[in-house]
Amino acid sequence: MTISDPPSVVASPLPDKPVGREAATTPALSISAVSHSYGARSALIGVDFTVAPASFTALLGLNGAGKSTLFSLVTRLFGIQAGGIRIFGHDIRREPGEALRLMGVVFQPRTLDLDLSVMQNLLYHAALHGIGRRDARLRGDEVLSRIGLSDRTGSKVRDLSGGQMRRLEIARALLHRPRLLLLDEATVGLDVKARADILGHVRHLVTEQGIGVLWATHLFDEVIPSDNLVVLHEGRVLANGEVTRVLDDSGARDVNTAFMRLTGAKSGSLAP
Repeated sequence: MTISDPPSVVASPLPDKPVGREAATTPALSISAVSHSYGARSALIGVDFTVAPASFTALLGLNGAGKSTLFSLVTRLFGIQAGGIRIFGHDIRREPGEALRLMGVVFQPRTLDLDLSVMQNLLYHAALHGIGRRDARLRGDEVLSRIGLSDRTGSKVRDLSGGQMRRLEIARALLHRPRLLLLDEATVGLDVKARADILGHVRHLVTEQGIGVLWATHLFDEVIPSDNLVVLHEGRVLANGEVTRVLDDSGARDVNTAFMRLTGAKSGSLAP
């Protein structure tokens, strides 16, 4: 399937890509003044933030905040109406191939073929990225080993647990060796242990492989003090920075309380 921007979209250009020494500090992901509407309803309003390389950024917002819309724009499922998006300095409108090559994505809906085996799912994904079959098998064995699924290589996906399916989707997203990983509500529907396992694996990718991560969630307990935090509410960024700074600025002791103060939400209306 070929995805192209609608002819009516207008995007504001971002500054030129950095060169030389500046390139070392180029954000993994840069969102600049991005707005998006569905008819008369505004889904995103002037969204600005960056994700640094080798960092974990939590995009925190309730259902309907605009997280999935933003992911659809970053991955070019939707055309950009206003603003700009860059991946390691590559404008996704001007250099879509290079930008998308540097990014892996795990969407909230499951996208695995349940009737194919674990390895067959990986080989199919590799083929879409132009990776040869031999290299794809080597990479598949490598990523399956990292996520603890080496013993399920020949198993049909439908025979995996929910947590194992999510780990497989992460492995698939890493198969082409991206430098940025986006995950949209990756732990939805999983039990506490499976959620912790997925989070632990993704954080390990940040520290051990230097991958930049944008982790979209509505669950406060998935955010820890060492994370960077972007609070998205009704399409607007209400806070952006290290968790400790967001807590200090809001005068809160924890993320839950900070979120309530920033959004004016009541504790009884929030997801656990």
